[in-house]
Amino acid sequence: MPYHKNKQQAFQAAQQGVEDAQELYYEIVRDSASYGHQLKHLKEEVNEAYQQIENALEVASEHEKVQLKRYQQDLQKMVDEVNLYQ
Repeated sequence: MPYHKNKQQAFQAAQQGVEDAQELYYEIVRDSASYGHQLKHLKEEVNEAYQQIENALEVASEHEKVQLKRYQQDLQKMVDEVNLYQ
């Protein structure tokens, strides 16, 4: 049972990490004076989310792996979009 709980916690941490990164991404105001600070914070959140996804992939079921890969794609889209404006 503890193994299942760890799997669930790992998946939920990855999910929350992606949601946190997405929230920051959508809040960034590109023309604001604090854009650089916001971008740095977003990069930290994205890196943390990637790490949480990697951790979750180690113990994930096949169904969870599909969702985790989707999360990685979502993060990559955010990174690509932000890089376009630099």
